[in-house]
Amino acid sequence: MGIWRKDMADEAKKQLWLAGPMISVSLFQCSLQLISVMFVGHLGELPLAATSLASSFANVSGFCVLAGMACALDTFCGQSYGAEQHHMLGIHMQRGMLVILIVTIPVAIIWVNLRLILVVLHQNHIIAKEAQAYARYLIPSLSANGILQCMIKFLQTQNIVIPMVLATGISCLLHVLFSWFLVLKFGLGNKGAAIAICLSSWISCIQLSLYIKFSSSCTRSWTGFLTQSFHGIPKFLRLAIPSALMFCLESWTFELVVLLSGVLPNPKLQTSVLSICLNTAGIFWMVPFGVSAAASTRVSDEVGAGRPKAAYLAVKVIFLMALTVGILGSMLLLIRNIWGHAFTNVTEVVSYVASLMPVLASMAFLDAIQTAMSGVARGCGWQKLGACVNLGSYYIIGVPSAVVFAFVLHMKGRAKKAETRVQGTAVPVDTLSGVQNVSPH
Repeated sequence: MGIWRKDMADEAKKQLWLAGPMISVSLFQCSLQLISVMFVGHLGELPLAATSLASSFANVSGFCVLAGMACALDTFCGQSYGAEQHHMLGIHMQRGMLVILIVTIPVAIIWVNLRLILVVLHQNHIIAKEAQAYARYLIPSLSANGILQCMIKFLQTQNIVIPMVLATGISCLLHVLFSWFLVLKFGLGNKGAAIAICLSSWISCIQLSLYIKFSSSCTRSWTGFLTQSFHGIPKFLRLAIPSALMFCLESWTFELVVLLSGVLPNPKLQTSVLSICLNTAGIFWMVPFGVSAAASTRVSDEVGAGRPKAAYLAVKVIFLMALTVGILGSMLLLIRNIWGHAFTNVTEVVSYVASLMPVLASMAFLDAIQTAMSGVARGCGWQKLGACVNLGSYYIIGVPSAVVFAFVLHMKGRAKKAETRVQGTAVPVDTLSGVQNVSPH
């Protein structure tokens, strides 16, 4: 029993060392759009609704796809590091960047024509026009975001986390300054908010690029640009596509909620309120996402090193951490009457946000466990399983339930946050004792 407790304590220390900084990195990244929405929200209800709608669509069609594809590096880089094939980490990262940069081209074309797409989806014409302007100015951030996601996975799997915290933290602080100047001082409105996101994203990207290039910590894993990265793209895609689906099928559900709110009575109010709620959920989701990052790193390292029992122990610790995070997340109820004021001065919006907080709190608890276990699945290379489970839980149960509650039972926005969550991506811990190295290299 004493040895078991010591092993658990040692594993918890390793995971906390990873999870703590990764939570900060995730929060800083999430804060870019959140800060922009906050600044734009004080310009009025129309700019807030348009920016919220454009941000949701940008996440659905762009940022989620890029982040999801980069999650394939959790498996590739993590298992290579565990197997001490350090030179492969740089090759995997370059291959991921190449694929993701190609993907940004059709995404940019979609964003340019956003107004037409939103009108086809029965969104308000005025809101759609403003949303398109925001999305077009956001296009330069696509490539920066894709490259940044790959570099984060590259460093994360090597347990190099502090430089990421510093780089994204500096960019976040600068983003507040950029947003103030461009949105309020220069009067650029939501266009200024989009430009601020682009500047901040590229600053993060440049900082981490310089670190990887010149730091002694990356000398074994980064050996420069190699033509070998052009090989094995089909292998990368075979894991990247399920990774993107696994990540996006969950994220798309919440963005679909904002789109559905646009066809409810009083779309400006519904879209604004639900966007605030989803941004709030996104903030608290960053905590279990940090735990998820630690989970994928620890599990992939142990699997790559051929130590399934150590991976099994890691999952036990991950589950306990996720449970604790879920309990802390449910404390949203304590700030339900004041949180809305951070986004807007409209009394009706603030009151509506407060009424949805109990549902958000319960969702935060369940989401913590589901998100952490998704990290385990990525570490094992089980993205196809995760994609299938998310498809069933969110789109066979969740979305149809939301439509029925909102439009048939007339619960409006409250129905959207009451979607059923099936914790299917939770990995059965007793199966990890026999897991094998699934890395394709």
